[in-house]
Amino acid sequence: MGESVRDFGGVATSLARNPLGIIALFIVLVYGLASLVTTFSSHFDPSERAPLIYFLVLFPVLVLGVFSWLVSTHPGSLFSPADFKDEAHYVQMQQLYEKRVSAVASLTAASTKNPSGDESPDLAGIINAVEKAVPSKPTTITDGWKRRVLWVDDRPENNVYERNAFEAAGISFSLSLNTLDALQQLSQQRFAAVISDMGRKEGPREGYALLDEMRHRGDKTPLFFYASSNAPEHKLETARHGGQGTTNNANELFRMVTAAVIND
Repeated sequence: MGESVRDFGGVATSLARNPLGIIALFIVLVYGLASLVTTFSSHFDPSERAPLIYFLVLFPVLVLGVFSWLVSTHPGSLFSPADFKDEAHYVQMQQLYEKRVSAVASLTAASTKNPSGDESPDLAGIINAVEKAVPSKPTTITDGWKRRVLWVDDRPENNVYERNAFEAAGISFSLSLNTLDALQQLSQQRFAAVISDMGRKEGPREGYALLDEMRHRGDKTPLFFYASSNAPEHKLETARHGGQGTTNNANELFRMVTAAVIND
């Protein structure tokens, strides 16, 4: 009997080293208690026995549902450093998980200030976009410009959340306040993409002025407008000028730019 207790204690200690093992121990404990109660259930009348039966039937279903949710949304929380041969891999996985969480939080915050007035951000769509953009394992980029974007906006403080989401996905930024400076930066270094507002101090259609001059110079860098309109006619006009997209939705901007920069 004592040896069995020691064996169980060893197994319990081993399982308690990571979250999955703790879940397993909790299930064993719950069913152990349920078995004790069942032993004395012969003294219960049917109305007292029914809750126990429902619990025994529904508890595994509940555990399976919670476990499936954890695996699909928080896989990094199910392991401990001891589960990895190299604990540095655990640290990297946790860092990537934290980047995904940061990107989702930033995109959600950006979506709440959407000019369209939508007060209910598409959280499922945001999570899906982030999962596609933020890698599940560390990646090495040899050409730094392939993850660098030029953002042209005379009020860059309005786009802090959006930039935070992109930076969590490994994209860095150079900022520009006007068309002249943007063209100068484009002539001096390469960028994977350009994000621009539409109306600036220079004029209400200054975004098109930048795009037209870029294409006139033979610069084919993808350009996306992040402005106040998401109207179909503005999307068509952007395409006619040689642009790659226009939107007023933070999540749509994130998907378009990451598809061009990261998933290209």
